[in-house]
Amino acid sequence: MDSTEENPAKQVDIYRDTWVRFLGYANEVGEAFRALVPVSFVWGSYVVATTYVTADAVDKGKKAAKSHGDKPGKATRVAVAVVDTFVWQALASVIIPGFTINRVCAASLHLLGKTTRWPLSVRKWTTTAIGLSTIPFIITPIDRSVDYLLDSSLRKVYGEGEKHE
Repeated sequence: MDSTEENPAKQVDIYRDTWVRFLGYANEVGEAFRALVPVSFVWGSYVVATTYVTADAVDKGKKAAKSHGDKPGKATRVAVAVVDTFVWQALASVIIPGFTINRVCAASLHLLGKTTRWPLSVRKWTTTAIGLSTIPFIITPIDRSVDYLLDSSLRKVYGEGEKHE
């Protein structure tokens, strides 16, 4: 018997515990490179991140269905799992971080243009470096803020025990 069968609580979630998690950051990377690449690359990065979000939500719905078995309320439990995961991931992995990196990069490019005499290519690469280096610092505050937002709103509609995990 393998260890995941002995202790199902320790199963690996491929969307949260493996390299697949980094696909959720694709749009932040795309936004950081916006000054250097065609806009289609940026939109493509949003497709990757949104696909990740959707796949994670579907996975959580399947897990909720499996864990609930044939008990009454299965459809509601599955819907709550999918909606909670999708909304949380959409906000915490795509919308808020994408907007944040976009604005950090736009502001840095503007400020570098006003305060330096660097060539445009240097300013663009510097902006990209600033955007990429910002990503690790925004993840935890955004995640906590989205938790608070959903705990204070949507999760009150369907009860406290259904948190995004």
